Amino acid sequence: MPDALPPPELTTARLILRPLRLDDADAIQRLFAQWEVVRYLADRVPWPYPPNGARDYVEHIALPAVRRGRQWHWSIRTLAEPERLIGMISLMDDEPGNNRGFWLDPACQGRGYMTEASAAVTAYWFGVLDKPVLRAPKAAANTASRRISERSGMRMIATEERGYVSGRHMSEVWEITREEWLARRPAT
Repeated sequence: MPDALPPPELTTARLILRPLRLDDADAIQRLFAQWEVVRYLADRVPWPYPPNGARDYVEHIALPAVRRGRQWHWSIRTLAEPERLIGMISLMDDEPGNNRGFWLDPACQGRGYMTEASAAVTAYWFGVLDKPVLRAPKAAANTASRRISERSGMRMIATEERGYVSGRHMSEVWEITREEWLARRPAT
């Protein structure tokens, strides 16, 4: 089977979402290894974050999954500073119940960037990939992530305990179906 094409670059009113590349690893390493970024990520993320963690992740996990056509990863950048990586957002179709994940530099949080990025990749999930449902688990204590799900029309469908970098926490599983997403789209 031939390698899948990387996802396209996506733009929003304020952001550029560039397909993940190996040369993003250094910027990811500088930003990602912060407690504020990793504490509510799945416990498969190593902590303390190793010095080569981002390069290993990009080269051996993320990009191979993109080539298999099972994951789609973008770096997040602002239109004002397109060369400065400020976070990542991903879509995954290889782990049931976990289709979208993201992180953002704490210095850039609270500006609506992740809401904007999430809307763009959700449109890609439903509009281009034609998936029937998008699910996103999150730590119940991660109120900022919950607000993004609420604003995008997702609904909580389950709670369960999961492991995170910061330990075991109650989790919420949020969902939106393609039909629900389409019903929220403005008429064209």
